[in-house]
Amino acid sequence: MVKVESQIKNRAAGATKLIEAELKGKIVEYSWNLKRNGYAESTITTYSYLLKWFVKRKADLNNPDSIKDIIAMQRGWSLGRKRNAVKAYDLYTKMNGIKWTKPKYKPVDKLPFIPTEKEIDSLIGGCCRQMSTFLQVLKETGARRGEAFNLKWEDIDFVSNRLRITPLKGSKARIFKMSDKLLIMLHSLQYLSKNKQRIWNYRNLFYLDKGFRRMRKRTAHKLGNPRLTMIHFHTLRHWKATIEYARTKDLLHVQKLLGHHDIKNTMRYVQLVDTSEEERFISKVALNVKEAAELIELGFEYVTGEYDDGGKLFKKKNLSYLGSWSTPGGSWSSMD
Repeated sequence: MVKVESQIKNRAAGATKLIEAELKGKIVEYSWNLKRNGYAESTITTYSYLLKWFVKRKADLNNPDSIKDIIAMQRGWSLGRKRNAVKAYDLYTKMNGIKWTKPKYKPVDKLPFIPTEKEIDSLIGGCCRQMSTFLQVLKETGARRGEAFNLKWEDIDFVSNRLRITPLKGSKARIFKMSDKLLIMLHSLQYLSKNKQRIWNYRNLFYLDKGFRRMRKRTAHKLGNPRLTMIHFHTLRHWKATIEYARTKDLLHVQKLLGHHDIKNTMRYVQLVDTSEEERFISKVALNVKEAAELIELGFEYVTGEYDDGGKLFKKKNLSYLGSWSTPGGSWSSMD
């Protein structure tokens, strides 16, 4: 195996070198073609980066075998990441009239990792101001990273405390009510920002991802919790959907929250809820109208009438076993 890999590396090192200007032009043309064909900005950034990554490793973009070898040698890559690399190069071959047989990388279907809310908040607290705000947006909305990255200041309504999500991948637009925490974080960013349009200072998703991985690793080491390294941007989308389904048992609610057109995509999240647990409740007693109103605002339900002491009983499901759930804002309405 070592001998074979050595031969592959030698062959890759001897591959035809494209002139730097020509290479840059090819990738720019590739990116533009993706844009013309309606690909999402996040996809364009990822695929273009992969082409540059191939070249840095002495791969010949005009030689499919060279690309196959490079992908096959990446032991630390998941099957999903290898499949994305194949997709990126496949589009390049189609644009340049290159024939090749795509290698088959089919990711193993497994349920995603769901962290506790405490772990998510610990990660948010360990990041810089920009990144922590970005993560808080993902936590409260369940948005895709590209949707959150595309947010502009015009999408933030500081008067009504609402945030508008412009969809990707054919999803539906959504509006979310922000928590006080997120509102303060965004106010702080806006006060310090010199850009009157874009919220985030990261040049593109590649630099956002790179910065996140660095901060995540540092925070996990500092807190002594390796589980934090398992949290990705999309993990917060899974977490939000799981918590909302556990709270409401309403699949249509979760479908609209995520912006899914097809409810089949939403049903995946039902599997993440542990239904073997018996329902647990937190009970509270309200002694007057004001206390009753406060409990209702916190999601408690009225149970029964007055007792001898004059109190009225309220209850709410306890979802602490799903990550110390608490109301983080993030109510929504669909914009069909």
